[in-house]
Amino acid sequence: MLTPQHTVGKIAIFTDDPGWHGRQLQLAFAARGYASEYVSLAECRFRIGSGQQPLLIPGFGHSLPVAAFVRGVPGGSLEEVVFYLDILHGLTVLNIPVYNDGRAVERSVDKAMTSFLLHHAGLPTPQTWVLRNRADALSLAENELRKGHFLISKPLFGSQGEGIRRIEKMTDLFWLTSSHGVYYLQRFVHCAGPGFSDNRVFVINGRAVAAMRRRGKFWLNNVARGASCERIALHADLAELAVKAAKTLAMDYAGVDIIQDKSGAYTIIEVNSIPAWKGLESVCDVNIAELLADDLISRCINAGSDQPRKVHDFACTAE
Repeated sequence: MLTPQHTVGKIAIFTDDPGWHGRQLQLAFAARGYASEYVSLAECRFRIGSGQQPLLIPGFGHSLPVAAFVRGVPGGSLEEVVFYLDILHGLTVLNIPVYNDGRAVERSVDKAMTSFLLHHAGLPTPQTWVLRNRADALSLAENELRKGHFLISKPLFGSQGEGIRRIEKMTDLFWLTSSHGVYYLQRFVHCAGPGFSDNRVFVINGRAVAAMRRRGKFWLNNVARGASCERIALHADLAELAVKAAKTLAMDYAGVDIIQDKSGAYTIIEVNSIPAWKGLESVCDVNIAELLADDLISRCINAGSDQPRKVHDFACTAE
């Protein structure tokens, strides 16, 4: 059997590219007395057998982390992505806090499920179609164009604007391609005011902590694609909508993208379970990494105790 020998552990930061964000997290954890280790999910593995620790996390030896912060999930084949999520699920089963956990990542990385869940919860999100048949995809796209609507074509899995196209006229349908056989089409929302813009609201544990407006050089408002950042007031209705979106997808933290349309109404266009915050901090007086570290440690590790949460260092003993 497995006899747990209690030891105080360190935090795993799951990422393949720590960069600025990883460094900020590591500094925030260190300031609160917790060491941390950058870990690639691709390097983790299961070892399932009698008298063995079932999950092996590089840098942790025969122990498990006291908690895991998900800062990046590698891309890859369906089997590879499922494996990475299995690691996150496995940690949760072993009572290791995962921030955000596998369920939250699954719901947000799949744009079809994100759209479905937002709509099911009664939250405003653009008209969306997800289907397999190319002829049907072309037919509905032609119908939308005839009605005067632009469309956005997106890959089901993706971030930072990769693979996104705007369909404005019939000739654009020549470029309509599926994402591994699946078409995700969304009615384009024209923003209020001049140019192109949307709002990014950062939510931590059910609280909107900061917001900014992103102004794109063209219709795509991603900071990674050159959009500029502007500080905005975090109005109650904007904050409430972002908090509801994060709650719907069961996220510890989230970057919620909300556009204000020409009628003045807010519409949720994306919910990110692994959001960046460097652009946000450039215009807001807030240290996101410190807020994230405080929430993870106080709510997930200490969990109402004055002492740090213990983790298991499994040792093999005879029955």
